[in-house]
Amino acid sequence: MSGRPEALFPLFGALQNLGGVGPKTAQLMAALGIEKPRDLLFLLPHAGVDRRLRGSIRDIGPPATVTVEVEVGQHRAPRQKGRPYRVLVRDARAEFQLVFFHPRTDWLQRQLPTGQRRIVSGKLEIFDGVAQIVHPDLILRLEEADTLPEFEPVYPLTAGITQRQMQKAVAGALDSRPDLQEWIDPALKAQRRWPGWAEAMDQAHAPKAAADLSPTAPARERLAYDELLAHQLTLALARARARRKAGVSTKGDGRLVEKVLAVLPYAPTGAQIRAIAEITEDMAASVRMNRLLQGDVGSGKTLVAMAALLTVVEAGGQGVLMAPTEILARQHAEGIAPMAAQAGVRVELLTGRDKGRERARKLSDLASGFIDILIGTHAVFQKDVAFRDLRLAVIDEQHRFGVAQRMALGEKGHRVDVLVMTATPIPRSLALAQYGDMDLSLLDEKPPGRQPVVTSLASTERIEEVVARLATQVGEGRQAYWVCPLVEESETVALTAAQSRFEALRAALGEGVVGLVHGQLAPAEKDAAMADFVAGRTRVLVATTVIEVGVNVPNATIMIIERAESFGLAQLHQLRGRVGRGSGASTCLLLYDPPLGETAARRLKLMRETDDGFKIAEEDLAIRGAGDMIGTAQSGLPRFRLADLERQASLMALAQSDARKLLNDDPDLSSPRGRAARVLLWLMEQDRAIRLLQVG
Repeated sequence: MSGRPEALFPLFGALQNLGGVGPKTAQLMAALGIEKPRDLLFLLPHAGVDRRLRGSIRDIGPPATVTVEVEVGQHRAPRQKGRPYRVLVRDARAEFQLVFFHPRTDWLQRQLPTGQRRIVSGKLEIFDGVAQIVHPDLILRLEEADTLPEFEPVYPLTAGITQRQMQKAVAGALDSRPDLQEWIDPALKAQRRWPGWAEAMDQAHAPKAAADLSPTAPARERLAYDELLAHQLTLALARARARRKAGVSTKGDGRLVEKVLAVLPYAPTGAQIRAIAEITEDMAASVRMNRLLQGDVGSGKTLVAMAALLTVVEAGGQGVLMAPTEILARQHAEGIAPMAAQAGVRVELLTGRDKGRERARKLSDLASGFIDILIGTHAVFQKDVAFRDLRLAVIDEQHRFGVAQRMALGEKGHRVDVLVMTATPIPRSLALAQYGDMDLSLLDEKPPGRQPVVTSLASTERIEEVVARLATQVGEGRQAYWVCPLVEESETVALTAAQSRFEALRAALGEGVVGLVHGQLAPAEKDAAMADFVAGRTRVLVATTVIEVGVNVPNATIMIIERAESFGLAQLHQLRGRVGRGSGASTCLLLYDPPLGETAARRLKLMRETDDGFKIAEEDLAIRGAGDMIGTAQSGLPRFRLADLERQASLMALAQSDARKLLNDDPDLSSPRGRAARVLLWLMEQDRAIRLLQVG
C-alpha cells in the first residue's frame, strides 16, 4: 500500500481542474474546508427548494418558493431614484408583480418582453396586500423548461460564492469521480437496501424531495456508513496491532476474590459480575487486555477494579491503580484498604509527597515484590519506580491520561494489561468513536444501598431562603457543597464569584464553618481545604468545578449548584454524584437565573426526572450535538463530515463489528473486499490506518 491508488488521483487534484472554478473561487472555498474535488463530494446539500411547475401562485401559501408559467404584462419603471422597477405578470389564475432593485432596463426588456410567456421561479411574498417575487431566481423561455430541476439542492456557502457556482463545482467533482470496487459487506448492503458508492453520491447530490435529505435516506445512510467504517477500521487496526504484541496470561484461582465477596454487606450486581468475568477472561488470554470500564456515578467500579487486582495477586503478580490527583489516590487507598486487609494483601500509596527514606523503603519493597498493589498518581511513571512483576494497570478517569501515558505504563511491566475506568457515561456511539480500539465493559446497574438523590429547582431570587435553610441543616450536623457558576468570560470573574459567595456564606453561617476550593489554589492548599471538609472541620465547601471528579465525603448530603443553567448535563450529573454516598438522605438543589431558555429548561427538567447517567448522556447528545458534547479538540473525537452521530448512532456499532470481523477474516486486507477497504481508507484520508497497514 505504498501510495494513493491511481483511481483516486482525480479526486485529490487541484480544484482549478474543475470547470468554472478559478483561483479566487478556490481560495473562497477553502473557508469551507474544501481544497480538492473529494471535499466537494463530501459537502452534501443541507436543504432543497421545490421548483416543480405549479398552475398558479394560488396553489401555494406565501411566503414560499413558487415556479409558474406567466404572460408578461406592463413594465413600470420607477419615477424616483432608489425605488423598485416592477413588471406585471399573470399566471393561469392570478396577477402578481416581479420586483427588481437597480436593474439594467435594457436587460429586463430582453428577459421579459411584454406579451410573451416565460417561466419564473422565486420566493413569493405579500407586500402591502400585493403578491410579488423580488429578484426571481430563474427566468426561463418555455423551451428551456426541461433544464429546471424539480427539487434543487441547497449547499452550505461562504461569502463570495453563489448556489449556482457551488452546484457547478459539485457537478464537476461528480464527473471526475472514479468507479470503485465495493467495500461494504454484500449481505449488509442488500439487507439495508443501500445503493453502490457512485450511485449514492449521485442520489445525495440530486435529492428528489425533502425525504432524500434525511439522515435515514438510503444514499445518505450509506455514505455515513462509509465514513464510520473507515474510522472503525482505523481503530480496529490499532487494536489488532496492540493485540499482536503478546501479553502475559494471568490466571488466578479466585481465593482472594472470594474472601472479599464473602464479606460484602450486599451481593454484587449482575453488571459487576459480568464485568469481572469479562476482565478475568481477558487477563487469562495471551494477548494484552485493553479494556474500558464505563460506569455511572456510584455503580461500583472500585469493586470490579479490586477483583481484577486481586486476580493478579493470586497469580503471583503485582498491580497498580492510578488516579489523576493525589486526593483521589488517597481516597482509593482508603476504599481499598478494608478489602485488602480481608484478603491479606499488602497495598501501599505512592504520591509526590513521599520523600527520602520513606520513598526509598516503598521503592525497595515494590522492586522485591513485597508490595502487591500500588496506588498512586502519575508519580508511578517516574524512572526509579520499578516493579518485580507488574501485570495490570488500572487507570481511573480516562480523559486525564493520554495514549502516551498509557504506553509509558506499558513499558513498566512485561506487556501490562490495561483497564481504564471512567465515571463519565458516554452514549454508546460516542464511546465507540472515542475508544473503539478498546473493549468495553458497562456497569449499568446501581448497587443496592445507594440512596437516591432528590433533585429540585429554585430561582436565584430565593437565595436568602436557601441560605437560611442551609444554616438550619448545618446546625443539625449535615455537610454541603456549594458550587459556583461557570463563568465563560474569564478565570478571574469565576474566582471573584466564588470568593464573594464564600464571604457571604461565612458571614451568614459563621467563621470556620465554610471552606473554599478553586482552580487557582496551589495543590497543597487545595488538598488542605478538601481534607478539612472530609474530616468535618468545615461544614460547607464553596467550590468551582474542581470537585467534579471522584471526591467521596459520605457525610455530605447537600449539593447546591448556583446558576445551574450554565452547566452541561454531564457536568450537572457528575456534580450531583458527589452526594448520596452515605446512609443519609441527600438533596441536590439547582439554582437558576430566570428566565430560563428552552434548552436550559429541558436540561434542568431532565436532571429532576432521572438519575440514569446513560439516559442523561443520550439526551445531552441530542441537545448539544457530538462535537460540543465532549469538546472535540481535547477529546480526540473525530469530526465527521457525512455521519451524524446523534441521528445515526446505531451505524457506529454496526461499523465496529463489521470492521473487526473484516480484519479477523482478512488481517492484511488482501482479499478483493480488503483491497476495496484500503481504497476507502485512502478516500477517507485515514492516514493513521494506512501507516499501520504499511508497517504491518
